Amino acid sequence: MDESTELSLSIAHIAQRLQGSHLHSQIERQAKDCLHRPEIRLESLKEDVRSFLKTSGWEKKLQNAVYRELHIQLPPSHPPAPPEHLKEPLAYMRKAQASWEKRILKSLNSMSTELGVPLARKRPAAEQKELTNKWNEMGTDEPDLSRFRPVYAPKDFLEVLIGLRNPNHDSCEDISARSHWGLIQVPLNVRDIPHLRQAYSELNLNSGQLGIDDHAHVHPDLFENNYVQIGKKVVVEQDSAAAQQYSRRGCPTGLRADLWALILNSANQPQDVMHYEQLRAGVIQHDLLVDNLIYKDVKLTASNDDYYFVFEDFLYQVLLCFSRDTAVLEHFKYNSATPPKSFLHGKVGDEEYAVVYPPNVAPLCFLYNEPSKLYSVFREMYIRYFFRLHSISSSFSGIVSLCLQFERLLQTHLPQLFYHLRQIGAQPLRIAFKWMVRAFSGYLSTDQLLLLWDRILGYDSLEVVAVLAAAVFAFRAENLMEVTSLASAEAVLADLSTLKVIPLIQIFLFATAI
Repeated sequence: MDESTELSLSIAHIAQRLQGSHLHSQIERQAKDCLHRPEIRLESLKEDVRSFLKTSGWEKKLQNAVYRELHIQLPPSHPPAPPEHLKEPLAYMRKAQASWEKRILKSLNSMSTELGVPLARKRPAAEQKELTNKWNEMGTDEPDLSRFRPVYAPKDFLEVLIGLRNPNHDSCEDISARSHWGLIQVPLNVRDIPHLRQAYSELNLNSGQLGIDDHAHVHPDLFENNYVQIGKKVVVEQDSAAAQQYSRRGCPTGLRADLWALILNSANQPQDVMHYEQLRAGVIQHDLLVDNLIYKDVKLTASNDDYYFVFEDFLYQVLLCFSRDTAVLEHFKYNSATPPKSFLHGKVGDEEYAVVYPPNVAPLCFLYNEPSKLYSVFREMYIRYFFRLHSISSSFSGIVSLCLQFERLLQTHLPQLFYHLRQIGAQPLRIAFKWMVRAFSGYLSTDQLLLLWDRILGYDSLEVVAVLAAAVFAFRAENLMEVTSLASAEAVLADLSTLKVIPLIQIFLFATAI
């Protein structure tokens, strides 16, 4: 398919997607209303209406909507290509993902049978009333969750990734012996430091960075003041592309919430608030088995976290609503995963009750204090980035590629460390996987985590997660060379809460000898 045909297909696809949207009807209404204005002349009707939409800000809103579509949709494939190729082009990846989903479903169904708890049921009126009354105090509830077990742990998922093999690839063709050192044995293209330096040029040692140049010992006039003023202009302009470019060097604390919402085109319009309220009503009306797993997950993680325990109620609200959101299902057309589903009695085939497992939403609670706004930003981050950490695919931002990239970076630039850890049975990926699968949420201090996520949004990629994981090993290399077991290696890397992520990433990318 040539470039012009592909561009035409992309334009047609995006136009079709936006045609049924709320934004389309709003712009249409504005265009009709402006016909009564004196500056709109019949002889230049088309140009005058366009000019009005531009000056009144609707053109910018349309640009942001198109920008969002470009980020969440894959480019159109060749027309005869089967639909599953849109989800994942490699057959062995599709097969592995389907097998993983079956395993999760089997675990859920067996738990449902063993405990005698239906996958979905309608709540009695009294229970609905009780939940409505305590909606903002769900953290005070102490249900007995001892019978419910997690569906899977990160190490289970890692074992599946370790077992991945391309049946068409002969590993004997690999020239370097190092390619057999690691756990991930699939042939995917991942970028090494020279290519990463080009891609992440704004992170170079000569560029000012939030996370380094805004510290107390650096005078604010040298970088911070001017950078914050530019950020304010970006917010006023309401341009998604400009906000994304700006985020590459970090977002000021006071502007981060607005900048992230702008990058994700999450405006929290009245219809978004209404959508959130509808999801809330769905939670109150129906009880799902997965609700107990969400309760347990939050109780075991955020409730015991020094940073996040205060947001416990928010977490329940957002995650319970997320498990009912049918809008998320649309995104699975472009993703190797298929969400497991349960059905209410008499509702078989109704897509309303998807069971999905999102990553930690807690860090966003520091930015948004309005549940509907928090929810819409989290949902956008999930369908744009975080779903890739929980599904098997060949995407360069997928968890398989991130694991491979992490191993390759260590093998190439710290071969002695990698070999030492491998020899003592402490494969680096076994330690780093839990960091990457949660994008470091729960491991870094909150301010450092948000600085890392600034770069994920700015570069529209999760690659920086693998780079940081490798940089942590490089930073602790001296101590790690002394350890003699997996347990002692894990002890050296147990506490990441004091790390400063941007200096680590900068030094690893731009001060490592090639």
